[in-house]
Amino acid sequence: MIEKREFYIDGKWVKPAVANDLEVIDPATEEPCAVISLGSGADVDRAVAAARAAFPAWSRTGVAERKALLEKLLGIMKVHNQDMAEAISLEMGAPIDLATSAQAGSGPWHLQGFLKAIDDFNWEEDFGDKGERIIHEPIGVCGLITPWNWPVNQIALKVLPAIATGCTCVLKPSEIAPLSALVFAGMIDKAGFPAGVFNLVNGDGAGVGSALSAHPDIDMMSFTGSTRAGILVSKAAADTVKRVTLELGGKSPNIVFSDADLQKAISRGVTHCFENTGQSCNAPTRMLVQSSIYDQAVDMAVRAGSDVKVGNPREHGDHIGPLVSEMQFEKVQGLIGAAIDEGARLVLGGPGRPEGFNRGYFVRPTIFADVSNDMRIAREEVFGPVLAMIPFDDEDEAVEIANDTPYGLAAYVQTTDIERAHRVARQLRAGMVRINSRGLSAGTPFGGYKQSGIGREGGRWGLEDFVETKVVSGW
Repeated sequence: MIEKREFYIDGKWVKPAVANDLEVIDPATEEPCAVISLGSGADVDRAVAAARAAFPAWSRTGVAERKALLEKLLGIMKVHNQDMAEAISLEMGAPIDLATSAQAGSGPWHLQGFLKAIDDFNWEEDFGDKGERIIHEPIGVCGLITPWNWPVNQIALKVLPAIATGCTCVLKPSEIAPLSALVFAGMIDKAGFPAGVFNLVNGDGAGVGSALSAHPDIDMMSFTGSTRAGILVSKAAADTVKRVTLELGGKSPNIVFSDADLQKAISRGVTHCFENTGQSCNAPTRMLVQSSIYDQAVDMAVRAGSDVKVGNPREHGDHIGPLVSEMQFEKVQGLIGAAIDEGARLVLGGPGRPEGFNRGYFVRPTIFADVSNDMRIAREEVFGPVLAMIPFDDEDEAVEIANDTPYGLAAYVQTTDIERAHRVARQLRAGMVRINSRGLSAGTPFGGYKQSGIGREGGRWGLEDFVETKVVSGW
């Protein structure tokens, strides 16, 4: 049993103000794998005080000094990438190969994007004809709340731009998957950042999360998680009028036109939907297929989905692992049942665990056809390996269905007609559109429209979230 009861505050590992143990559950076995402590308001006060005390000196450091420490951190992250991967695989069930490459690897990848953005960012610039100077300054002490599904990815997207801009911070990782954040705190310590610049307090949303959001000495809150929890963070932050950035849910459409390279489009769409056991906010979970090729696409999707294997996250391979928790397992099972009750046609998978599994939060890769966009399976974020296939007749209908969602995080367009691809991309109400599954570069903006959030993470957009803009005339 791993025991990690201490928090990282003011450059030291410290005991919680009040002992409050929580077992971390291995989702592959349903057995405890570690024990941490849940923090309290007193722990938050101590961490915020450390961050507040460190802010004046850290905010005055030069950009070159901050960049040098981040470059040192990058080297440490690369050296300890496997340690990070093993923590992620244990705490949230990502298969070890995915945990090594995509999950743990996302930290260094984002840091490289931020290092480039630091060089390109206009920290100060001249403006107008009256000697004005525009200065971008750190906003202050930042409260950061990160999720369990891509833990290090989101830690990197929040902690790195905060300290790069001269802010100090207090991180609350998910209590479901806290081990990777503790590994990250050790890397920060090893890199030699000044005491108080980065602080970590474990805890749940009702305790540490709400205390951070409402704290009068926190200048900004950055939250990633469910839309419901994001609303609570915003309400708690409102009384002190602090800045709030949110990266929330998604129900991303994947539009497949009749002229697409169908085999590639369907295979990639299924694989991407099921990656990380479907626990990605930008997963293409609604596959919209033009009617003339719909039946063919459904058959292809079933074949592609049948090739997706479920397996032990400790084993090497391209299989998917379990869902993160019993609560998530029950939620996914409930939405699968609701889809069946509402008349969606089950063509692959379905309720229950896969054959050969009687323990762990493993689910069957599942595909529904003949889904209408008013069904729960098409409107709610499932966060499991569940794909909903919806037919459409023409371009206008595809755009209408795609935009008919409270979310607007990502969208995907599959067509060989590049003019149509561009035309549709401009009409989609989503923060990220990928044509024919092209990837994204490090430093591109991540975020969405509507209930998918406020603000953008990554690169210069991520830096902008953590700065105030000041104008000085007569410079």
